[in-house]
Amino acid sequence: MDVKLLALVVALTVVTYAPPSQAKPISLVERCYCRSSVNSLPRSYIRELRFIHTPNCPFQVIAKLKSNKEVCVNPEIRWLQQYLKNAINKMKKNKQNI
Repeated sequence: MDVKLLALVVALTVVTYAPPSQAKPISLVERCYCRSSVNSLPRSYIRELRFIHTPNCPFQVIAKLKSNKEVCVNPEIRWLQQYLKNAINKMKKNKQNI
């Protein structure tokens, strides 16, 4: 058997049986989760909030609604700004009490 053919068969065997990588391509890793955001969303619709900050994206707020749908919320909404302000103040008070 020719050495080049043998090397090709070995390379194809390794590629075929190698475990798939769990890493994502760079283009997918650097994408922002929120490409558009909702500007008006009543607080009563929201079950939970998640905050995401990635190096290449602006501050992102994801709201999980009571209908189990996830939407991106504009972080400049007045009630959300007040919520964040209250949460920060509460954290500061807890830190001082410790």
